[in-house]
Amino acid sequence: MASPALLMRVVASAYSVAEKAATIVRNVMSAGDLGIVEKTGANDLQTKADRLVQMSICASLARKFPKELSSNEVTEELIEDGHCEEILKKTCPAQYTGIKEEELVIWVDPLDGTKEYTEGLLDHVTVLIGIAYEGKAIAGVINQPYYNYEAGAGAVLGRTIWGVLGIGAFGFQLTEAPAGKHIIVTTRSHSSTLVNDCISALNPDSIIRVGGAGNKIIQLVEGKASAYVFASPGCKKWDTCAPEAILHAVGGKITDIHGNPFQYNKEVKHMNSAGVLATLRNYDYYASRIPNTVKQSLVP
Repeated sequence: MASPALLMRVVASAYSVAEKAATIVRNVMSAGDLGIVEKTGANDLQTKADRLVQMSICASLARKFPKELSSNEVTEELIEDGHCEEILKKTCPAQYTGIKEEELVIWVDPLDGTKEYTEGLLDHVTVLIGIAYEGKAIAGVINQPYYNYEAGAGAVLGRTIWGVLGIGAFGFQLTEAPAGKHIIVTTRSHSSTLVNDCISALNPDSIIRVGGAGNKIIQLVEGKASAYVFASPGCKKWDTCAPEAILHAVGGKITDIHGNPFQYNKEVKHMNSAGVLATLRNYDYYASRIPNTVKQSLVP
């Protein structure tokens, strides 16, 4: 039997690497010293978990795929060299079978929802590994280290969601939001007049405010929200790459507020400066209701 295509090997490794990352995230929290540093202010934090997970993911993937990632030396206990066998059993979509290592770009967010992590809102937290080819997000892994953390003793803690365009997405139950309901999920800690004006224009039935881009996309694919709307700069490419791949793999759509797709080539600017609009279904309904005043305020 032919060895699995490079893309499938990268995704299978990223799956195990993300599970290792989740263990690190939980261990740092259990130890009690989060090592919090403010990057640009009180809403832009970094913790010991962010730093250790970044090192673990980059070093683990660089060891297997050296053309794709360079990494500094790290202690062996941070290295994960396993992979998910189930993923290797899937057939790689034909358009991706010839990809070379140096043609892939990996976007990593070691701890998406850091502020919520520091505040104990643990179900908001995700680890994101997105894989891009020719500027497009084609595969992604989202780990939720604290999935089920309020389910009581005996519940399995954490889960890993993964997806590849042309194969689908796995690790969750795909559910559509209630028909006819307009439930908007948006930022919890980066609100502004513009963000709120944009949401009001959509005339929502309800608004969910949660942390983390990965968490917001999960709200869409599990049917808890109908649209993710964030009319502000602030989100970065590493926030959206993995979630985009998973959303697109199940037929959803994510763009900036103007309807432009995100680009994920290596040289692209990191900031998604024209905000985010994402849905599992009915994208055009929401896109058509974004006010022009909002669009004029957000330059791609």
